[in-house]
Order: sequence, then structure tokens, then C-alpha cells
Amino acid sequence: MRARLDKLDALAAKGVPGFAYGYSRSHLAADALQLLGDAEEGQEVKLAGRLVAWRAHGKTTFAHLSDPSGRIQLYLKQDVLGAAYETIQLFDLGDIVGVRGPLFRTRTGEVTVRVVEVELLAKSLRPLPFGKEEIVDGKPVRHSAFTDGEMRSRQRYADLAVHPEVRALFASRSAMTRAIRTFLDGRGFLEVETPVLQPLYGGALAKPFVTHHNTLDMPLFLRIADELYLKRLVVGGFERVYEIGHDFRNEGIDRTHNPEFTMLEFYQAYADYVEMMDVVESLVGAAAVAVRAALAVIDRPDDAAAFDPALEKGGFPRIEWLPALSRGVGVPDVLALDDQALRAAAARVGVHRVEQMLRPKLLDELFQVHVESKIDRPTFVIDYPLELSPLAKPKRGNPALTERFELFARGRELANAFSELNDPIDQRRRFEAQAKLKAAGDEEASSVDEDYLRAMEYGMPPMGGVGIGLDRLFMYLSGTQHIRDAILFPTMRPE
Repeated sequence: MRARLDKLDALAAKGVPGFAYGYSRSHLAADALQLLGDAEEGQEVKLAGRLVAWRAHGKTTFAHLSDPSGRIQLYLKQDVLGAAYETIQLFDLGDIVGVRGPLFRTRTGEVTVRVVEVELLAKSLRPLPFGKEEIVDGKPVRHSAFTDGEMRSRQRYADLAVHPEVRALFASRSAMTRAIRTFLDGRGFLEVETPVLQPLYGGALAKPFVTHHNTLDMPLFLRIADELYLKRLVVGGFERVYEIGHDFRNEGIDRTHNPEFTMLEFYQAYADYVEMMDVVESLVGAAAVAVRAALAVIDRPDDAAAFDPALEKGGFPRIEWLPALSRGVGVPDVLALDDQALRAAAARVGVHRVEQMLRPKLLDELFQVHVESKIDRPTFVIDYPLELSPLAKPKRGNPALTERFELFARGRELANAFSELNDPIDQRRRFEAQAKLKAAGDEEASSVDEDYLRAMEYGMPPMGGVGIGLDRLFMYLSGTQHIRDAILFPTMRPE
């Protein structure tokens, strides 16, 4: 860095500014590569980007310039650039430059810019961790110099700058989100925005982040789910609504959990959970097509489910929650076990601190061990117990269960959905039961939301609702193994 600062001073002494105001380029690198066609000489172009390779040979220099579309070779010659050639000796890898010159083809056949004018746009004062490249079987193979996963997550800007495949990965995530929006818009859903700061948290079982509003002198919570506000909108007459936004849960961090995450929630009046399963199958198929197309520009990850044509066909298997967990625990009916028996069953399979867990948490932990972790291909688990689903309608014919499904794949939850509860009397009873759990020490339980109950009392149509964690869906489709590699800026402990 000291050497680069010295070069910056030397440039200033020559009257060359280290940081420009702008540059008008005519083409991106990929476009310029196509312009030459089969000719040996071509038109003049103006390009801008980062220097990612530099090979000086006395009075000539070859370099590579990289921009969002790819990279192109530059040919810089002293007798063409004159005094400017001395100036470029003060350039470094990572500098951002603008160049002008005609295209030509070298003796090895590589399309190249014969630079007649060069301008420094931004001096790189900190060396980027570029790796080395070699040509193997006619293809460039790069040996990365930046392999530490934690450092790459902390310095995502450097990770993106030196790893084009990481840029392509996150571009495929954006393609997935666009495809989901297009899918829902095409089915008549309205995209809306609901509050992130809420006076009460609800719509899920999770511990919230708490803050304080000074002017109103009241606590506020970062939302743990979008659900209750979206359902208020259905009461108001928006019969199909969705939101893609960030939710926040004050939980642990591991391979599939980040405290801040992107959630899609959508609600459809007059639909039930069976109809919403069909919608989810089609939505996942559309997302897979988008990710597949975007990932095609890089080497396909071995675990990228987007390349599985079965995702577009739908027909995901469906298994029932109660029989599946009862078989796993080895009892006729796991719901018939008392709390102590559930604690013993959980302790036997390695669940920690079972004495501190209330019944809903015990059931959830047992399900994760015996059922969820063993599901590989996309599978709907249906008909959850009432005590695990405070916002779902009772199952027709069995009020101890609810009309709820979750979609799992490769041991991860991808979606959660209900035939939504629209009976305000029943909803009040469930809220009050949650409030008792909260008073007993369950930090994930919710309170009684009187405003939401008032909305329900005006008349809430029957509806199906779905929540999909887009980080996990993208992990599954792209073959990403850790959630921090699916999020541009994951939450991390300070350095």
C-alpha cells in the first residue's frame, strides 16, 4: 500500500489525477469482443473497467481489462502512447481505467484493443487478492488467492471483484427474484409494502429484535413476519397480495440461519392449502428456470437443483406430519406423549437443554431430527398439530390438526403455508394461549394483537397463505452450502 501511495504522489506530480469524475464508454467488453467478427481489424471502442492482468515487455505492455460483462485484452505501445506510456508504468493491478482504440486480432487470434488513449479513473490503493490463471484444454482455469470463506463474506466487495463466478451467482439470485415477481404478477397478485417497525410482533414463533421510539416513547419490534399486515389488506379488499422484504429474528447463526433474511409472503382469498400447494410447485419451477439460465454462464455447481427438470413438472410428494413423526419416535401417536416423555425422547436423539423447552418446541425439535433432516427431494409435509400452528384453520374432520403444509428439500424448510384462520373468536383463543406461553417464559410466543382481531371481526374471507424464505430457496436451487454465501452482506461478529 505504501508503494501504491507513492505512485499516486508521482501521478499527481505529473498532473494526472488519481480519481476521475466520470468516463463515457461506448461498449462493454463482451460487446466489443463480438464487433470484430472474422476481420483482422475493426472499429474504435471506448471501454472502462478494472485492470486484472498486466504483462510489461519493455516498450510494449499487454493487459486485461475486466467489466461486468467479462474481460478483454489491451495492447499498449510506447510509440503510440508517447509520454503517456511512462505514466502507465505507475499503474497497478486493480486500477480502474478508461481506454480508447481500434480492435484488432493478435497472431494467437485474441481480440484486443490497440490503445491510443488511456485515462486513470480510480487508483487502487489496496491490492486485491487476484489469483493466477492458466489455460487448460483451451479454457481459463483460475487458482484463487482468496479462499477464506469468512474473509470473503466480510469483504464481499473484494470477493466480487476477483471472482466473476460469485458475481454470476448473485446475478442468478436477482434473476430468481424477478421470475417470482413475474409469476405472481401474472396471477393477479399485488405487490405491497408493510411496516418493518411494529408495535407488536406476530405471524411466527420467534424472538424479536427490540428498539425504542423516542418521540412516541414506546417499544417497537423489527418484524419477524409480514403475515398479519398482509392479511389486514385482504380484509380491506386486496384479494391477492404479496411482499418480498426483510424479516428479523433474534436467533442463532448457522449454515441455514441469518438474523436478517429475505421472505416472500403471499395470500390468496378463497383458496385453501391444497390449492396453494399447486401454486408453490409452479412458483418453484419458475424460479428454477430463471436460476438455471443465469447459472449457465459459469460452471454448473454439482448440487444446483435448478438443473433438475423434475422441478418444473411439480407433483412433489406429500406426507402427513403426525404419522411421519410418530414412526420416527417409535410410538403409535407422538401427540399422546406427556411433556416428560417428549423431553426424554428429545434427549435420546441429542437435543440439548430439553428441560427448558415447552411442548411446542419439543415437538418441533423432534420433527427436525426424525423427519425434516431426512427429506432430500422437494416434499410437502402436511397437517400439523394445532399447538404448532396458531394461525392455521383446523383440519376438516380432525380439529386436533391444522390445514398447514411445509415444503422441505435437502433437510431444509423452503416454504410454510396454511389454510388461514379467519374466525376471530378462535383466533382470540389461540392468541391467549400464546400469551400464556409467553408469560411462562417462551420468548418465541406472541401476544394478543387486538388490532388484528378487530380487522378479522369486520369479516376476513377464507384464504391460503404462503411464506417462502428466498435465501434458502436460492441455496437449494443454486447448490450453495452456507447461507452466508447466498447473502451479499451476512450478519457477522465484528472483526
